[in-house]
Amino acid sequence: MTKVVRMNRVGGPEVMELVEVALGAPGPGEAQVRHEAIGLNYIDVYFRTGLYPQPLPAGLGLEGAGVVEAVGEGVTHVKVGDRVAYAGRPNGAYAQARNMPADVLLVLPDSIGFETGAAMMLQGLTVQYLFHRTVALKAGDTVLFHAAAGGVGLIACQWAKVMGVTLIGTVGSDEKGALALAHGASHVINYNKENFVERVRELTGGKGVSVVYDSIGKDTFTGSLDCLAPLGMMVSFGNASGPVPEFSLQELASRGSLFITRPSLMSYMAKRERTWRRRPSRCSAWWPAAKSRSRCASAIIWTRWRSPIPNWRRARPPARPFCCLDPPTRETAIAMTDHTDSSTPSAKPAAPDDGSPKFGRLLIVLVLAVALIGVITLTAEAYYS
Repeated sequence: MTKVVRMNRVGGPEVMELVEVALGAPGPGEAQVRHEAIGLNYIDVYFRTGLYPQPLPAGLGLEGAGVVEAVGEGVTHVKVGDRVAYAGRPNGAYAQARNMPADVLLVLPDSIGFETGAAMMLQGLTVQYLFHRTVALKAGDTVLFHAAAGGVGLIACQWAKVMGVTLIGTVGSDEKGALALAHGASHVINYNKENFVERVRELTGGKGVSVVYDSIGKDTFTGSLDCLAPLGMMVSFGNASGPVPEFSLQELASRGSLFITRPSLMSYMAKRERTWRRRPSRCSAWWPAAKSRSRCASAIIWTRWRSPIPNWRRARPPARPFCCLDPPTRETAIAMTDHTDSSTPSAKPAAPDDGSPKFGRLLIVLVLAVALIGVITLTAEAYYS
């Protein structure tokens, strides 16, 4: 028997029940994963309260890491004994073990622990699609990112720093502001002390930002629109303060023909190859090293999270399971993703030198030399004949 959390109705925390179920063999296209750690995310609350509907009875949890104990028919990319992590539907991570679609599983490299794998998948994949697919950011862009000291926000700060993007982050306290700055935010705004719309306009010389990333929802929506430059993009990807109320499309036109989107990670992960094959755009120097470590796409993703900030790994509190609960423990998980030697915290890993570039250049030189000799020979023969 396996212990799982089930809910038969929506509501507060009291609707969650710990029950025991018989876990059968995985079906075709499924794998059975015994969890070592799971991620707790705010989206779980949306499902529990019914904001995001799902058939009942239902499980909770979209993120976890563990060991594959069995695979169903047709599953080839994972095998029994593999260490794996995942993020995405269907719900059900609040369990000792589960049968789940195998196509969402990514194999963990040995250098990444279960706690880190469970903590970082959903947040990291979210930043990846926000910065590279919802809007293809480039160096020199200026964006506003709400909740910059949260789990997604801290990764976004580092990612923006690496890309050369100016990230203005909003936070709820000075302590959170310091945390966001330490992770790479260019500016922070404590919205409990400052009007974030006025401050954004001040920081941008009255121009506004090209993109706003808003996971707060109702409380910040209108202000977020006011922060955008003409033709800017409003990315509403969460509802922490409640769902966005109805509004007229004229609100977008009156502010300079704005764009708006309500993306979801699940849509961007609908096809496995979108998650598995995407190559980092800003990490070409790190790619060979990441590829050689593991066949899993999570290694590709995690190479993006190396902080450009010197000495960023010095303060590292101990990691613990279920480390998605608060920013300090998320900070630990971020620090744990670095693969460089501890004596060189700010060093980038060197790509393995297999000699192939040098061999290629040498081959080209030899071909050109042979061709030149041939031309000289033909010319000499023609001259003396």
